[in-house]
Amino acid sequence: MQAVEFTTELHGAASFTIPGNIASQLPKSGTARVIVLTDVDDDDGWREAAYGQFLKDDAEEDAIYEALA
Repeated sequence: MQAVEFTTELHGAASFTIPGNIASQLPKSGTARVIVLTDVDDDDGWREAAYGQFLKDDAEEDAIYEALA
């Protein structure tokens, strides 16, 4: 499996542009797996909430570590 990575702007359309230099690296036929990753600020809030829940059940003697987070 070969991976190519690029960034592009999304404009609300059902398609996006693959830069020419990337398109030339792709095979002419076959299958491809497409994964779209976007910048989302909510991810950090989710991680903090999950970490807080994880620490919630710690024993009293582990409370000192919460001050380091």
